[in-house]
Amino acid sequence: MSAPDSTSTAVPTETPALPLKTRLARLTPYFSQQRWAWALALLATIVAAATEPLMMSALEPILDEGFTAGTLSLVWIPVMLVGIFIVRGIAQFTGQYCLARITNDGMLQIRTRLFERIMLSDMGLYRHHSASKLANTIVYETQNGASQLVQALLSISRDGFTLLALLSYLLYKNWQLTLIIALMVPFVAWVMKTLSRRLYQVTKLSQHATDELAYVVEENALAYRMIRLHGAQQQQISRFGGLSRRLRQLAVKSTIASAAMTPTTQVMASIALSAVICIALWQSRNGISGANVTVGGFVSFAGAMLMLIAPIRRLTDVANPLTRGLAALERGLALLDNSPTEPEGQHRATTVQGHLALRNVSVQFQPDAPAALSHLDLEIQPGEIVALVGPSGAGKTTLVNLIPRFLEPTSGEILLDGVALPTWQLASLRQHIAMVSQDVVMLHVSLAENVALGSTPDRKRVLKCLQAANLGNWVQSLPDGIDSLVGHNASQLSGGQRQRLAIARALYKNAPILILDEATSALDTQSERLVQDALQTLMQGRTTIIIAHRLATIEHAHRVIVMDRGQIVEQGTHQQLLANQGLYASLHQGSHQP
Repeated sequence: MSAPDSTSTAVPTETPALPLKTRLARLTPYFSQQRWAWALALLATIVAAATEPLMMSALEPILDEGFTAGTLSLVWIPVMLVGIFIVRGIAQFTGQYCLARITNDGMLQIRTRLFERIMLSDMGLYRHHSASKLANTIVYETQNGASQLVQALLSISRDGFTLLALLSYLLYKNWQLTLIIALMVPFVAWVMKTLSRRLYQVTKLSQHATDELAYVVEENALAYRMIRLHGAQQQQISRFGGLSRRLRQLAVKSTIASAAMTPTTQVMASIALSAVICIALWQSRNGISGANVTVGGFVSFAGAMLMLIAPIRRLTDVANPLTRGLAALERGLALLDNSPTEPEGQHRATTVQGHLALRNVSVQFQPDAPAALSHLDLEIQPGEIVALVGPSGAGKTTLVNLIPRFLEPTSGEILLDGVALPTWQLASLRQHIAMVSQDVVMLHVSLAENVALGSTPDRKRVLKCLQAANLGNWVQSLPDGIDSLVGHNASQLSGGQRQRLAIARALYKNAPILILDEATSALDTQSERLVQDALQTLMQGRTTIIIAHRLATIEHAHRVIVMDRGQIVEQGTHQQLLANQGLYASLHQGSHQP
């Protein structure tokens, strides 16, 4: 399980406390598709419950007629015992199979809905939820919650029917002795409930301590270089040891609470059994009419009485998995409720000219914080190559993220070919935009699938794009060529190779609008020169926006936009801005300092 995220913004994901019936009703659509499985599981549960007293009932003739009187036919013994166990086994198998179908069908539907939602949700979702938290909710909590919930509901029905069947048998055999057992049931239930509550509390603390311990391991695995550089090994070992000791203490407390349950219930059961034996013997010695106490009858009665303990205990414990299952699944439902899909319009276009216009655009992430962009006006003509430069925090990346609607402006509007972006269908808008970012992200699929992301790979076209991105010779050296897996986020590639692979992806998309955000930052001088040649070809006839700190790479731009503190402070050609001796000239001089 993923480690807890200690840095993500806290966002309420828990649903308000609702009645149990209402909480279960919210989950019904996901688990009600397999109606036949529910019906078959219920029938199998009733049959399995009925076999419990049948086993005890079969002992009575075996003991009384088989051992005492010697009149029982030996053929009937395997027929009764084997027959009961065959019926019970078939019922239990059927119940477990139906349970698996119900659980996995519901889990599939919830997981699918959740994954679809995060694929289509508003971008704000990713600012409030870490990747590990989303993965934990969709994969682990959904699985655990569905399993625990369905198991708990079927446990209630299974143990409820079993308890009813055993009590009916006991009442039939001897109602006086059954009343004694009935008096003990509330005390046994109270003890089990008290110990179960304690066990649940300790278990929750143990889960939290386990998450903390796992997070320490994850932190140190990620930061191993810094840990060694600063000589912090012993400090971290001590930190790990403290959390490990805390987890050990909780494990001991959990064992105490769990281990105390069985002997406690056994002692109380022995008290009830002693009372039953004493009263049964008293009834037998005094010849009380209707007692009908024989050796076989008493053994079957006592056996059925002892069999009551297991279903009572499980029914007492069922509140915990029921609550945990509901809570886990409700976190997924809260994610669905609190994650609206991206708003979009209906405008579509198969081709665009690439004319972009930003009119009085402002972006402010926090009410009291300075604006990332402030009343910005900018127009980019079709086919124009525009470079955005400025110091860190000037708003360059914020500006380019507005174009594919990864961000929404606080005020103002952005138009593509004269049509406001919110009126576009998102799929239509984004198919016209290719982006190469400084933060390259790759999927754990083949090179070809990464290059042709979103479409079926055309192998010849993929190879052509890889060659243009200066990866042709490297791909040919791989045993599986373009079918080679790139590893987790292309971990098997160097930084330069990953960035060139992102450029190949942009080449493959062949979109009319191209955004290059530090696209050559991880390349050496030779590779950068080769890739720049490929980019020059790619940029021909396309509206291109370039962000670069190395200003020598943007000297070919038609226009350079100089930004500072969310505003445009200069614009012109490279030569014009150098002649102005303004901020651009200062930045250019700084980038050429040895």
